[in-house]
Amino acid sequence: MHTFRVDLSQAGPPERPEYFSGNVRLQYLVRPEQPGAIEVIAVFFEAGARTIPHIHETDQVLYFVEGEGIVATEQERHYAKAGDIVVVPAGTWHWHGATRTSPVCHVSIRPAGPSNWSVPRKDWEAY
Repeated sequence: MHTFRVDLSQAGPPERPEYFSGNVRLQYLVRPEQPGAIEVIAVFFEAGARTIPHIHETDQVLYFVEGEGIVATEQERHYAKAGDIVVVPAGTWHWHGATRTSPVCHVSIRPAGPSNWSVPRKDWEAY
């Protein structure tokens, strides 16, 4: 068993900054070595920062720890705050991050596996 605490002071810049817009820091809580094992990452977004659109091959759970954020798909935008949990089904085009006025931290939980970061941006620019 492992116990972790979400802590911005333990977060660093993303290994792939091109997957984000704005200032983002990542705290890798669980980094599995084998596909299918659970990956857990605390993601700290400054106000206005977010991911670029992408698709995961597995479901993704986003647990919002602090601040106010957005999770958007082609069909909807959900505004989330501390305590909210959003489940993004596998194969869903989406992006997530902070609102324009509030930083946010969420914990991403999903089985390790590939993601497609080169999907069309669609209405992403509209925020």
